[in-house]
Amino acid sequence: MLINLWRLTTYKSGFTMTDVLTRKQRSYNMAMIHATNTKPELKLRKLLSAAGLRYRLHHRLTGKPDIVFVSKKLAVFIDGCFWHRCPKDFVKPETRRKFWLTKIAGNVRRDKEVNRLLAKDGWKVLRIWEHEVRKNPEKCRDNILAVVKRRKTAKV
Repeated sequence: MLINLWRLTTYKSGFTMTDVLTRKQRSYNMAMIHATNTKPELKLRKLLSAAGLRYRLHHRLTGKPDIVFVSKKLAVFIDGCFWHRCPKDFVKPETRRKFWLTKIAGNVRRDKEVNRLLAKDGWKVLRIWEHEVRKNPEKCRDNILAVVKRRKTAKV
């Protein structure tokens, strides 16, 4: 006896997709993907705090940087390798390839625009890949420390 585990799901937008999970299960899975307080972000923040640095989290600034040093006008983004198409670790999705590649290309375009807008306003932008924090968080901390020391205190 063959049991069909695939479900055909139609979304409000009219998009239809075959899925092995129920709507409730898929919703739960997607809810577990966090935009803030990710493991790499928490690890780096802990090291920065231990080094005596004080910063703002998710400051109301263009692009919502993960870590902000307001007085130094320094915005730090910790970018996920999948979501921001890391040149080293990005793996193309197996399913819904067109949808995901379009979405990720939009993220990359938005990142470039955010960098441009922040630089125009006098901000220094640091983008750190998730795999860099996982591999060597101390090096990431040291890079941020070096930039903080070089930046003059800005009038905000």
